[in-house]
Amino acid sequence: MVNNDNAAGDDLTTKSRVLETAAGVIQDFRPVKSICAHLNAFHVYASDPTRAVEANHYCAHITEDIRQCLLYDSPEPNARLIGIEYMITPKIYSTLDPSERELWHSHIYEVKSGMLIMPTPAGVPNSVWQMAETSEMKDIIPLYGKAYHLWQVDRGDKVPLGKPELMGSFGDDAMLEKVHPEGKKGLLRDRDRRFRADYEENARLREGLEEPELHPDADAMMRKKVE
Repeated sequence: MVNNDNAAGDDLTTKSRVLETAAGVIQDFRPVKSICAHLNAFHVYASDPTRAVEANHYCAHITEDIRQCLLYDSPEPNARLIGIEYMITPKIYSTLDPSERELWHSHIYEVKSGMLIMPTPAGVPNSVWQMAETSEMKDIIPLYGKAYHLWQVDRGDKVPLGKPELMGSFGDDAMLEKVHPEGKKGLLRDRDRRFRADYEENARLREGLEEPELHPDADAMMRKKVE
């Protein structure tokens, strides 16, 4: 574990490091061990659509209709926990009150544009992993997500400050251009390099994925800001 210069406080002591190692061997972290997918995407602030932040999702199934994800600013051992996201199927989403449905975002554009990725594990050929990733995207594309960020790392906060921020997802190219002057290419250039990803190739591979019918209440928080 390396020092995290972007967080407040002193480096870990030897005692803390030893305790972490011992706990990892002796204790049973069953809720964390149920995590079955690492996803990477960008979330947009509902309060300010000119701001977006990269989020590494570590997700587990509660049921076939509910997933829960821990959101980190990186995939490194000392990553900061910046938020949470819940994902639900249309079956559950349709039962929610209209005011509640407006807090949830869609994943259709993220999937079809190639922005949402399941990073390739080290040592696995991209061609092999792309088949598994595309299959996972087929399951994710109809889901609705509700995400809150607790730590605004994009503005340099050293600790989590302020109230939780409701986050949305990108819904089209125009939203991307509000965040980065080069749009999708500019926003994803560094991310794709780090994860050996290619959003354009992803989009091509996902052309055949069927787009689900989007509920009119979804993404309301972002439409209000854009309008």
